[in-house]
Order: sequence, then structure tokens, then C-alpha cells
Amino acid sequence: MSESRHEFVAIFDAHAAFVGRVLGRFGVPQRDLADVGQEVFVVVFKGLPEFAGRSTIKTWIYGICRRVAANYRRRSAHVREIPTDPLPHASSEPESDDAFDRLARKQSLALLDGLLARLPPLQREVFVLYEVEELTMREIAEALGCSQNTAFARLYAGRRVLEAAIKQLRARRRVA
Repeated sequence: MSESRHEFVAIFDAHAAFVGRVLGRFGVPQRDLADVGQEVFVVVFKGLPEFAGRSTIKTWIYGICRRVAANYRRRSAHVREIPTDPLPHASSEPESDDAFDRLARKQSLALLDGLLARLPPLQREVFVLYEVEELTMREIAEALGCSQNTAFARLYAGRRVLEAAIKQLRARRRVA
């Protein structure tokens, strides 16, 4: 195997899960994540020789994810597939002997997704990249093409929205 293929395999191994999470946050349904993720890595493979290193590999891949997901959303608005047979369900959850743990994890993820959906897209993007994906604010600003101050402002505004939503949720649970 050539050195460039070894480099690509290493990049794929290190970033495949990240790509899946990012595409999911950009609205790519679970059923299409593998295909759209493959599109991302085709672009990565083709672009790797020209990657200049002006940003980290992770922020470069993030930018590719944004463009591929946007293209996917544009295409999916015009294409309506009607499956005739149900597709097998492949769970991405870790194996657990306890159904209660699986249910609690699923409910927690649904709650998080619901809370994140309350954020405006730019705030959600910064929040997820910083708090979930643990990118530095410099990397986030590079990936989004904005200043670090703008990225920090979006993060803080997003946190305020989430804090208010959590307080509201807690108040409703106390009443119920």
C-alpha cells in the first residue's frame, strides 16, 4: 500500500465517527449516513494531495461535511424514494445487558437533540463543535469562516438559550 493510502486510512480511522456525528447534526438521516459519509471521504481522498495544512485536518473535514450535507439536503428535496421493504435496523448503541440503560441512553439523546433543536443553526453549530466535538475555538472559527470573538458570542448565546430551556423543562416536570 502506498504512503498516501496509509495516510488516508489513518485519517479515515481517526475521523469516521466524527464525520458521522457531524452529518447527523446537519440533518442527514441515519439511513443515509454511510452513503453521505462515503461521499465526504471520497472528497477527502481526492483533496488530500492538495491539503495545505492551513487548518487542522479535522476542521478541513468539517468544512467538507458542511458542503456534502448541504448538497445532500438539496438533492433530497427533489428525490422521493418509497422503500417497499423495511430496512434492517442496525443499532449504533453499545451492547448492554440492561434494557433500562439502553432506554435511558436513547431518552437522553432525544432530550439533547430536542434542546439543541431550539438553538438557531449558527449557535447550534458552535455549541456542538465546542461542547460535544471538543474543537478549539480557533478551529471552530476557521471551520465557520468567522472570528473567534463571533464564535465565542454564538457559544455564549447558545448556552443562555439552553439554560433557559432546561429551566423551563425542570419547572414543567415539577408541576407534573
